Amino acid sequence: MRNIELLIGRILLAHIFILAGLGKIGAYAATQGYMDTMGVPGALLPAVITLQVGGGIALAAGLFTRYTAWALAAFCVISAIIFHNNFADQAQMILFMKNLAMSGGLMVIAAASAGSISIDHWRLQSVQGGNHAYHQGT
Repeated sequence: MRNIELLIGRILLAHIFILAGLGKIGAYAATQGYMDTMGVPGALLPAVITLQVGGGIALAAGLFTRYTAWALAAFCVISAIIFHNNFADQAQMILFMKNLAMSGGLMVIAAASAGSISIDHWRLQSVQGGNHAYHQGT
């Protein structure tokens, strides 16, 4: 059951990043302009999209899970600080807390591992010849 829970948790966390990244592609100029007005160079938008879409897919698939979770968690904290720091606006405060909560969930995934329903597990099994139990540190 643990491995199914880890898979579902990874997918639920990943979907927001994938959808947000794809949304940025669809509203590229507007997103780039918004980033510029918030003091973040709009030239970073391709990196943001790559992290969100690529990281989301990698997280869902359980590929380089620990590193992906750390990167997405850091992104959540940084974007919360930069884009959701107006605590006088309740919606912004909720978005800030949402980002921190997502970061916490991602750190739990990083600590727990991807589980056996993941590319990380299959990679480890192929390297070890399939004869060893899944190791927690993947």
